[in-house]
Amino acid sequence: MKRALLFGYGNPDREDDGVAWHVLCALASAFGLTPPSSYEEDFPQSAAVDFAFQLQLTPELADEISAYDYVCFFDAHTGNIPEMVRLVELESVFQRSPLTHHLTPQSLLSICETLHGGRPEAALLSVLGHHFRFSRSLSAQTAALVPQAVSLASKWLAVRKIL
Repeated sequence: MKRALLFGYGNPDREDDGVAWHVLCALASAFGLTPPSSYEEDFPQSAAVDFAFQLQLTPELADEISAYDYVCFFDAHTGNIPEMVRLVELESVFQRSPLTHHLTPQSLLSICETLHGGRPEAALLSVLGHHFRFSRSLSAQTAALVPQAVSLASKWLAVRKIL
């Protein structure tokens, strides 16, 4: 059986930066699972799809993602891309960053490929964040985008015959 990992990252204490957690919760509910009540709790797992959430990507996650056939990353974006919600397929490309805490999904895939001789098929679903203040709630504008993100992720899984 092919397995998929839905992996969100961001800071839920910074309003829309935590949109990935909210999308994962909505997806878990759509799959008939009870989502966690806090980002500090684990998500329930299903037969074909696992859920994970972290504050940021780290190199150690290469070991975790290597166990999957498919990985869809979820994150907020700040308007640097034209679509409010966008899903793109990812390639394995190591990208240097002057910030030690900034690792892209593409770089994580590159690390996975280097360490494990292969990598899962991957995509990045990004949702426009409007506000990044200190709050655990999404702004109304970003919350309105969550259903579209759930729909895109569900279609991505369906095309791969995961659901």
